[in-house]
Amino acid sequence: MFKIGDYVIHGSNGACRVDRIGPLSGVSTTGEKEYYTLTTCYSNSTIYSPVDSTKVLLRPIMTKPEAEKLIAEMKDIPELGEIEEKRREQEYRDRMRTGDCKDLVRLLKTIQNRRKTRLAMGKKSTANDEKYFRMAEDGLFGELAISLGMSRDEVREYVLKNVDGI
Repeated sequence: MFKIGDYVIHGSNGACRVDRIGPLSGVSTTGEKEYYTLTTCYSNSTIYSPVDSTKVLLRPIMTKPEAEKLIAEMKDIPELGEIEEKRREQEYRDRMRTGDCKDLVRLLKTIQNRRKTRLAMGKKSTANDEKYFRMAEDGLFGELAISLGMSRDEVREYVLKNVDGI
């Protein structure tokens, strides 16, 4: 169970802070089910997530040593590999749903290399590639920023400068 003030990753909402734990205010329910009241760190939204839910990913944010280790290992994390065009969006979506930062790195590398290939052929990046690149970048850099005590822009700049292929 998380505590008030903890930072967590909530499904596709990304980094959130636990602001309250208890029954929903103003809602009469039998059994007084407990909820986490979460505030997203970058969009200022409020999320109510049942404490006992197993349907939505809710995990602690990585620690500073874990973040530093991930950044050091990024260059060795492989791309996703060949994906059939008709399965591409589903594969991207599945990787986003895992909540695994290494999957986000794989996704970023895959899309970045696909961008380069398409540009070399005189084509633009696809709308789906851009959409999932932004989502993966926001999720990964948002978590790293909180773990490292930096802004997302500082993390993005550091990673882009020091890790080839993203």
